[in-house]
Amino acid sequence: MEQRINAFAKGQNAFKSLWSIGSYLAKCPIEQNLLHLIYFRVSQINGCAYCLDMHSKDLRAEGETEQRLYMVAAWREATIYTSRERAALAWAEAVTKLQNNDVPDEVYHEALKHFSEAELIDLTLAVTTINTYNRFNVAFRTPAGSYVPGQFKVNAN
Repeated sequence: MEQRINAFAKGQNAFKSLWSIGSYLAKCPIEQNLLHLIYFRVSQINGCAYCLDMHSKDLRAEGETEQRLYMVAAWREATIYTSRERAALAWAEAVTKLQNNDVPDEVYHEALKHFSEAELIDLTLAVTTINTYNRFNVAFRTPAGSYVPGQFKVNAN
């Protein structure tokens, strides 16, 4: 598949706002490993090879196990995720898919058991941001495979 546009090179002004969101999320109270797991799962749903390459490599470099990466697509049946991770994965999937133009009440209430209202706002921002990146990469066919772990790491300080 041939890249259509190198959006990162040609759209630097457009991406500045997304990069500032990334800087904000790097400082938010939600565990960075959990955010990366969410980015990985949402990228699976959206079929974004570039983001799957990036987030799988970053997760592995940060100590995530291969087993947890392999099983995240079937997280509901797997027992290796914490209740907080499960609530975040359910929230991320619901916000990404918006089936029947809705995020179900049960998903919302379960998320509120594990996240403060402020954290749930941050989690939603993280989900919508990775969805935006996925759509750019899928639309413009950003090539995957050459990402180096930590290449775009945002300093949380």
